[in-house]
Amino acid sequence: MTHIPIRLSRLVLSAITLIGLGLSISAWVEKPAPAAPPNVVLFFMDDLGYGDLSVTGALDYTTPNLDKMAAEGTRFTNFLAAQAVCSASRAALLTGCYPNRLGLFGALGPNSLIGLNPNEETLAELLKERGYTTGMFGKWHLGDNKQFLPMQQGFDEYYGVPYSHDMWPLHPAQAQAHYPPLRWIDGNEPGPEIKDLTDAGKITGTITEKAVSFIRNHKKKPFFLYVPHPLPHVPLATSARFKGQSARGIFGDVLTELDWSVGQIMNELKQQGLDKNTLVIFISDNGPWLNYGDHAGSSGGFREGKGTSFEGGHRVPCLVRWPGVVPAGRVSNKLLTALDILPTVASVCGARLPKNRIDGVDWVALLKGDNSVTPRDKFYYYYRKNSLEAVRQGDWKLVFAHPGRTYEGFLPGQGGKPGPSTETHAIAAGLYDLRRDPGERYDVREQHPEVVAKLEKIAEEARTDLGDDLQKRTGANVREPGRISQ
Repeated sequence: MTHIPIRLSRLVLSAITLIGLGLSISAWVEKPAPAAPPNVVLFFMDDLGYGDLSVTGALDYTTPNLDKMAAEGTRFTNFLAAQAVCSASRAALLTGCYPNRLGLFGALGPNSLIGLNPNEETLAELLKERGYTTGMFGKWHLGDNKQFLPMQQGFDEYYGVPYSHDMWPLHPAQAQAHYPPLRWIDGNEPGPEIKDLTDAGKITGTITEKAVSFIRNHKKKPFFLYVPHPLPHVPLATSARFKGQSARGIFGDVLTELDWSVGQIMNELKQQGLDKNTLVIFISDNGPWLNYGDHAGSSGGFREGKGTSFEGGHRVPCLVRWPGVVPAGRVSNKLLTALDILPTVASVCGARLPKNRIDGVDWVALLKGDNSVTPRDKFYYYYRKNSLEAVRQGDWKLVFAHPGRTYEGFLPGQGGKPGPSTETHAIAAGLYDLRRDPGERYDVREQHPEVVAKLEKIAEEARTDLGDDLQKRTGANVREPGRISQ
């Protein structure tokens, strides 16, 4: 048997050890670090119409920061608000549920006896459970009683207005409405009063300052920043810096300041080194309040506006930016809704879904650029308390005969005063092909009875599940809103 000299054997052993150590170090160095959970910034505008950005056709003012967001991310052109009115739309966004499933509808007024049920789990609660710091700065409108406020619904910080800022003593119908003074809410406590249009002109700047400060203070851990701007809902007001900055009058000035606000927040993300790991979403709660004329936005050519189940009431801008994840410069025409924000954000952040049933769908694959997927195929257009006014599947939309709002045939108002409209117009039934007729002008029921039959079945599913006041039907799966504790 051949013996290896002791010195040589030691050298061989040392070499083997070094090689093994080197491989171990190499493996340790090359192993990728786990990806940090993304921050989330969610902008939710108020009464911003589909045509109110320069990237979607606005005239006489520009929105360069939002145009830049669209260029650096994806613009979803077939995105629907969950319902065409304030409180209902906001409830849906934060819970992923049709608002009538939650027993909520319309626009809650001051001292409302109901609000978002604390038993419902909001996106803020789900992300907070995941380790996120959660902040909200802007309009709440889901109940102004303390038990319904954001701090009881998953937000660590809140500064904003409790409901629409036209619900104040300067409202044109104050003699009948008797609105109390409008105050900021700081956490759970009343803050300074917003007394007049000069004070209202500070709203956008104040919210921007709070949002930027939140980013600076919480840059070292994942955060969820919800920015539901109260404007461009009337009454329109802007800071002195932006007055007269557009050829569109006060509406253009307001949009210019809102675009500036978005730019300030986006710039802060970049300055703090958070830009590339932040998912930013920009949407609106419903379409424009058209009878306010020069103080209202544009539906971009879609029929009607806020408070209706036509596309002008539901179709809103949707911009999504997340560098390296969401394709830049892309346009997607797939059907999506505000219901889908919660499950999608929960998915990318590794959070669970609510324990109660929700109606939203996860569109992460589409978000990341997979155009082969179609996350959502149908949608129910509910309005008023619980009226099923239309249903949609793909590009087909069936509108049911119903009494409703219309702006057509009425001269719009001027100077901040509303023109007339009606809530009792006899809306005719109709089948619309939104591919060729996005303005919903040509009823093609007679040409496509098989499509009508298919959509009628979908409507029956909705009525069984959620009910329908038009047919005096009660849904099997409707939950109770929150009620003020006795």
